[in-house]
Amino acid sequence: MARIVAVVSIHSDEVRGGAPIFIAPDEAKMEDIAFLLEKILDASAHDLKNGTIVLVDHANETY
Repeated sequence: MARIVAVVSIHSDEVRGGAPIFIAPDEAKMEDIAFLLEKILDASAHDLKNGTIVLVDHANETY
């Protein structure tokens, strides 16, 4: 099963949870942070199109 390893958002009041959360001042910075984390964490970035990007580790998935 995939697991969420980080969340990057421009909405500090709308995100919560057990994964690390990074708050960005605008969408351009949000994308910059998410794509850097994508490389660092070897994860996949998924843009929810609502001002939030979720980074997911698919490495341990079994089919």
